[in-house]
Amino acid sequence: MPTTVLRDGRALGALAVPLILTQLAQVALTTTDTVMMGLLGTRELAAGGLAIVVFNQLRTMGVGLVTSVGNRTAAAAARAERAAGGGDDAAGAKAADDEVRGIVRASLAVATLAGVIGAVLMVLIGRTLGLLGQDADVVGPARAMLLALAPGLLPCLWFQAVRQFTVGMRRPQALLRITIASVAVNAGLDRVLIDGTFGLPRLGLTGIGVATSTVYLLSFLALFVSVKRDERLAPLLTLDLTKADPATVRQLVALGVPIAATYGSEAGFFSLTALMAGSFGPEALAAHTAVNQLVYIVFQVAVGLSHAASVNVSRELALGHHDDARRIKNTALACAAAVMAVVGLVYLTVPRLVLAPFLDSGSGSGQAPAIAAQLLVVAAFLQFFDCAQNIGVGLLRGLDDTRSGFRITLVGYWAVGLPASWILAYAGGLDTLGIWLGLLTGLATTAVLLLRRYSRSLTAHALAHPAPATC
Repeated sequence: MPTTVLRDGRALGALAVPLILTQLAQVALTTTDTVMMGLLGTRELAAGGLAIVVFNQLRTMGVGLVTSVGNRTAAAAARAERAAGGGDDAAGAKAADDEVRGIVRASLAVATLAGVIGAVLMVLIGRTLGLLGQDADVVGPARAMLLALAPGLLPCLWFQAVRQFTVGMRRPQALLRITIASVAVNAGLDRVLIDGTFGLPRLGLTGIGVATSTVYLLSFLALFVSVKRDERLAPLLTLDLTKADPATVRQLVALGVPIAATYGSEAGFFSLTALMAGSFGPEALAAHTAVNQLVYIVFQVAVGLSHAASVNVSRELALGHHDDARRIKNTALACAAAVMAVVGLVYLTVPRLVLAPFLDSGSGSGQAPAIAAQLLVVAAFLQFFDCAQNIGVGLLRGLDDTRSGFRITLVGYWAVGLPASWILAYAGGLDTLGIWLGLLTGLATTAVLLLRRYSRSLTAHALAHPAPATC
C-alpha cells in the first residue's frame, strides 16, 4: 500500500507540480495588479478589484471552452501508445498526430470566437455597473479599467488553448518559464504606465489594465515560439484557422460549453458576492477583494492538481485502467488537503502579515483591514472545499462528463450558496462576513456532490468498458 501511494503521488506530481507552479506564477499577475491598486488607494483597489472580477468571469468561461483540449490530446496520445504496444507503431502514431493537430486547430478557432465575444461583453458590462448598486466613485475607474483589459482577452485565450495542448502531450515545462517572465514584465509595465515614466502618459489605475493586456499578448507569442522549437510539438501546431474541421469544432464546443458554464457558474457566484460586498461600501469591497485574491492564489494548487488528475484519468481510461483512475481521486484530494492545512494555519496565526501586501492600515485603508481579518478566518476553512470541488470537476472531465459538473454547481452555488450568503449578510446582519459564510456553505455542498458523482460514474464506466484482456 505505501508503495502504491508513493507511486501514485509521483505520477500525479510529475504533471501537477509544473502546472501548480505555472498557475501560481500566472496568478502573480493579478496579485501584482492588486498590490499596485492597493498602493494607489482604497477607491482604486475597490474599482480595480471590481473590474478584475468581471474580466475573470469572462476569461474563466472562455478557458472552459478549450479546457477539454488537454483531455482529448491525452487520450489520443494514450491510444497511440497502446497501438504501438500492439505492433501498429507507425499507423497509430500518424493517426494520433492527425487527431491532435485537428484538435489544436479547432481549439484556436474556438478561442478566437470566445475572445472577441468576451471583449465586447466586457465593455457592455462596464456600462451597466452604475445600475448594480456600486458606489459612484468606483464605477468610473472600474469602467476605464475594463476598457483597458478587454483587448487582452483574445491572446489570453489563445495562450490557454496552446497550453492545454502542451499539457495533454505531457510537455508543459515551457509554461513555467514563460509565466515567471511575464510576472516580471507585468510588474515593470504596471509601474511605468501608472506613473507615466519614459515619456509615456500617466494612466494611473487604467495603466494596470493596459499592462495586463500587453503581457497576455507577449505570453502567447512566447509560448507559440517555444512550441515551434519543440521537435515533437511543432508539427502539430498551426495557426491556419481556416482549415479547422467543423466537426472537431462542434465536438470541442459540445464538451466545452458545459465546462465553461461550470466555470462561469463558480465565477458568477464569486462575482455576485463581490457586488454584494460592494453594497456595504468601498471598505467592505476592498477587504473582500484582498481576501478573495488570497484565496485565488491558494486555489491555483487545486487548479494544477485538477488538471493533472483530469488528464491522468483520461489517459488511464483510454488504457482501460479503472482502478488507477479511482486512486487518482484519493491522491489528488490528499495532496490538496495537506497544502490547505498548512496555508490555513498561516491565515489563523499571522493574519496581519498575510494581509499586509494588500491592505496597509497606515495608508488610509480605514476599516478594511479589520473586515479582511474576519474574512480570513472563514477562508482558512473555505479553501478545503474550494479545492475539493475543483478537483471533482476535473475528475468528471476526465470521464468526458462535463454536464454533471454544471448541474451540480447550479445546485451548490446558486440553490444553496447564494441564498445562504444573502440571508446571512442582509437578514442575519453579518454583512461581508455573512457573504463568506454563504460561500463556504455553497462550496462544501458542491464538493460533496461532485466527488460522489465521480465515484458513481467511474463505477458505471468500468462496467460499460471492461479492461482489455492481457496475455
